Amino acid sequence: MSALAVNLPEVHAELSAAFLRYEDALVNNRLDVLDELFWHSPHTVRYGAGENLVGIDAIRAFRNARPTVGLARTLQRTVITTHGHDFGTAMTEFRREGGTKLGRQSQTWVRFPEGWRVVAAHVSLIDLPSAPA
Repeated sequence: MSALAVNLPEVHAELSAAFLRYEDALVNNRLDVLDELFWHSPHTVRYGAGENLVGIDAIRAFRNARPTVGLARTLQRTVITTHGHDFGTAMTEFRREGGTKLGRQSQTWVRFPEGWRVVAAHVSLIDLPSAPA
């Protein structure tokens, strides 16, 4: 098996733009864009902080039922890595204003003929580290 080129500049830029488009849609509750950016398949997986969703229909139902306020967040330590021309991952940490948890989000992206799509995602929360005394 030959090694895939890592972080080809044009591919990395494309996936970074898709990731930022997803983030904008997430915090602004643009359900149509969120739906567009997930692979429309029963094999798509999104494990959340409090839910395990398998298949695009379950992901859509979750998105349609979630609260539409308090979605703003600040990203930190985002790492986007591409492998070849059609596969990549996006990992980030996030914090919500006044929150006591550190969020972690991972996404696996694949380029399809219609564009970059999330095929698997995971979100988890951990307690923020305590400030040194």
